Amino acid sequence: MRKSSPSPQPSPRKRGEGVNTPLPHAGEGKGERVLLQNAKSLRSNQTDAEQKLWYHLRAHRFMGLKFKRQKPIGRYIADFICVEQKLIVELDGGQHADQTAYDTERDGWLRGEGYTVLRFWNNEVMQGMEGVLERIRLTLSPDPSPASGRGEQDNPLAPLAGRGLGRGEQDNPLAPLAGRGLGRGE
Repeated sequence: MRKSSPSPQPSPRKRGEGVNTPLPHAGEGKGERVLLQNAKSLRSNQTDAEQKLWYHLRAHRFMGLKFKRQKPIGRYIADFICVEQKLIVELDGGQHADQTAYDTERDGWLRGEGYTVLRFWNNEVMQGMEGVLERIRLTLSPDPSPASGRGEQDNPLAPLAGRGLGRGEQDNPLAPLAGRGLGRGE
């Protein structure tokens, strides 16, 4: 019996493999390795719109939630994902106008896995970031009305309210009075 040693080199690509061939789901052989390499490459080569949105989503900056970028899910790579909330945010450039059937199939699969998918055009991010962030926020917490009984204590954006958007207490004219029980005769 002849023992064969494993080849240190990956086998060469077979004819028909690669271009426009659907990738297997993550965890299914060499497709996972290719998917992870593609995701890493996408993270290293972000578009201007992706960089701009990532600034707002990274490091728990947005509503205290953890977002990841260029994350493989099944055989797809999500531009931005909040796993905790099962939310995927996709940014589309001009090439997506020609691939609507692919995007529809992809979004259907992701929704079938329980994800909510939001799509924005790159120019929406570049020219209207506040509107993009508001739409994401409304998707994550659809009932922001005061009638819901939630006060600022439950609002993850409340720490920014009245504080000059993070400039520090020295810029807040009410800072010297904070915590002194005003209106209670103290």
